[in-house]
Amino acid sequence: MSLPKQVTKVHATGNDFVVYLDRSGKFEPTPDEIRFLCDRHFGIGGDGLIRLTRPDFVSDLSDDQLAETLAGGAKWFMDYRNADGSLAEMCGNGTRAITLFAQRMGVADETEPFRLGTRAGVKILTPRGNMKPYGADVFQVQMGTWTIGEADAYEVTIPGTAGSAQGTFVDMGNPHVVAVIEDAFSTLPVVEDLDLVTKPVVSPVIESDQNVEFARIDDIDERAGLGEATMRVNERGCGETLSCGTGLCATGIVLRSKTGIDHWDITVRGGTLRVDVTDNDVRLTGSASIVADITLL
Repeated sequence: MSLPKQVTKVHATGNDFVVYLDRSGKFEPTPDEIRFLCDRHFGIGGDGLIRLTRPDFVSDLSDDQLAETLAGGAKWFMDYRNADGSLAEMCGNGTRAITLFAQRMGVADETEPFRLGTRAGVKILTPRGNMKPYGADVFQVQMGTWTIGEADAYEVTIPGTAGSAQGTFVDMGNPHVVAVIEDAFSTLPVVEDLDLVTKPVVSPVIESDQNVEFARIDDIDERAGLGEATMRVNERGCGETLSCGTGLCATGIVLRSKTGIDHWDITVRGGTLRVDVTDNDVRLTGSASIVADITLL
């Protein structure tokens, strides 16, 4: 087995991960090991696996990616894999989970910003402590630049469910299609009644596959510049998850494009998170929790 004996279970608003520290670079996981550990019946269970290691120990990084990571001041890298064993460019909730774990392991300061390498660039995480209404061990993540495609350019359907919605493509370093439903342009059921065990179908097809978010606007306070929304998500390589950090950011970006509101409290099944959008950046604020240390047999 190419895994260490000790791993840890962590979640960030219900998006859960098996994580471990690999100081030497000896413990790069295989797809079979990832699928085993993330299996909720035969393994530990998780939406993904995160190896915290040095950037130069991540075998799939190109020379340019490695140089960019080091130039960005990241001494540690979030080597993230989906539950099906596939590589992933980015995981917003995973950044908070692995930073809390890094603090516990003594490689991140508990009060200072932490620069974390990812396949989507260096992310900066700032500890916020306990922060209502977002919870305990809250971090604000500078998720970096984003791009948005043509509004409502994709049709989104769910096999076995009547109706459809229009979706907008957002690139957060990984691909998303966000459908704002419960409006005049959607004939899908309400957010709470969607069957997201079944993978949504996006047309035209996106070759890389994509995460799909379904959002509802619940309230807008124009004087405060704050909106409230509800979201559910089906993640590529995982299925439905209780939360998706990059998906929350993509949702905030699409809601901003439709309403002009920059700040959103978005509730997912794992809790409530804050998304703050500017033309050049998006920031995600939410909690993380360590669940258990586990010895592999």
